[in-house]
Amino acid sequence: MTTYQEWKHKAETLPLDGRAFIAGQRCAALSNETFRTLNPSTGKVLTNVAKCDAKDVDRAVVAARAAFESGVWSNATPAQRKSVLLRLAQLIEDNAEELALLEALEAGKPISECLGLDIPESAACIRWHAEATDKRYDALSPSGPGVVSMITRVPIGVVGAVLPWNFPALMLAWKIGPALSVGNSVIVKPAEQTSLSTLRIAELAAQAGVPAGVLSVVTGFGEGAGQAIGCHADIDLVAFTGSTETGKRFLHYSADTNLKRVVLECGGKNPQVILPDVANLDPVAENAVAAAFWNMGENCSAGSRILVPASRKAELLEKVQAVLKGWKTGDPLDPEVKLGSLIEQQHYEKVLHHIGKAQAEGARVVCGGKATLTETGGWFVEPTIFDNVTPEMSIACEEVFGPVACFIEYSDIDDAVRIANDTCYGLAASLWTDNVNHAHKVAARIRAGTVTVNCFGEGDLSTPFGGFKQSGFGGRDKSIYAHDQYCELKTTWLKLD
Repeated sequence: MTTYQEWKHKAETLPLDGRAFIAGQRCAALSNETFRTLNPSTGKVLTNVAKCDAKDVDRAVVAARAAFESGVWSNATPAQRKSVLLRLAQLIEDNAEELALLEALEAGKPISECLGLDIPESAACIRWHAEATDKRYDALSPSGPGVVSMITRVPIGVVGAVLPWNFPALMLAWKIGPALSVGNSVIVKPAEQTSLSTLRIAELAAQAGVPAGVLSVVTGFGEGAGQAIGCHADIDLVAFTGSTETGKRFLHYSADTNLKRVVLECGGKNPQVILPDVANLDPVAENAVAAAFWNMGENCSAGSRILVPASRKAELLEKVQAVLKGWKTGDPLDPEVKLGSLIEQQHYEKVLHHIGKAQAEGARVVCGGKATLTETGGWFVEPTIFDNVTPEMSIACEEVFGPVACFIEYSDIDDAVRIANDTCYGLAASLWTDNVNHAHKVAARIRAGTVTVNCFGEGDLSTPFGGFKQSGFGGRDKSIYAHDQYCELKTTWLKLD
């Protein structure tokens, strides 16, 4: 196992290239402007990144459209695309340490999770969609004799993928895996806070054999490159993961331009519902901590609302605090650390504001509640648990996206379901019960795209991920269902003599 000191040495010697990747090569923005990307655990500058704008997006779209129309990728056989994507998955694995280090440095994520989960899962995602490439069948309709009616899927064309900063490589894989598998050209805009691993994976894609123009990365800000993708008349679909507020803007961009298809995976305020029949609260506590605090709570499926009957609350609170004591906060390059820094100062201040507002409304801080490790120059917040929270409090309604969880009491199962569903979101939920009837009946009543029973998770690569209500729109990430949203469904009607 690589030690803390070894990771620090690797970080000091790691080459950082912030140039965009357009039409198969690294390049500066046409304006030659750059912006700084920071290490959120120290507040120090890592490197400068190309500040792309509408002109750079247009350059990428022209290359993407030319590649698509040429058929170099869109008309390649499924077996050919599969082979290239399998090579990309292998190259991601071969360069896992470099990619993990880029993410730990730029996103403040613990290196142990980057190397042990995020990068391997990114490779696995690409491989899963690669393997599915030549295993999808189209259909004939039952239209009767005298007609052959073919129902086929064809790639939609040029796809814009706008990514969040919390899982840079993994969210990239969730988008490009299915989009490239079915034959599209893709233009990626990573979050401005986390561009480096996406840029490096684009280079690896070219090395694997993805043709020039088929995958480009335009770096920059939402009001520049992001909006330009949303408004570009020659982009056929935008796949966005991020806040609900920003997701709604892409619907406006689509309506105001070419009615491009929009697929949104947005926020969540996810409940963990513990039913009274649970005998052993030890696994509940382990999973509740993971659900609330994994990735510093910077996770759209974070289980930030813990719904528990009054008779079990004290016991569960005690067990959750005991588990949380084993979650070390500190330098993301330390393999022993489980909680790194928040992504940037603005977000750090927002999380602290949520904590202060909850206290002002009468919620009680059980543990945490303050900034920590301020001497590092980084943006660290203690893992925080609130008690005495009622469903109408802001901490129970608003997505904090930080290491903050709240305990909410309920009176009976109907009340628990009501509280769980009392949100504008519907992304994920966890249910804990020892009764199989409750497992089926209560899970069916919870309005969420993913409901896990007696565990916390998001399923696996074979299960679709997305939300109800304001958590999602237009499609799903992961699974074979993700392929459909990147295709047009086409009927070819052949009348026979």
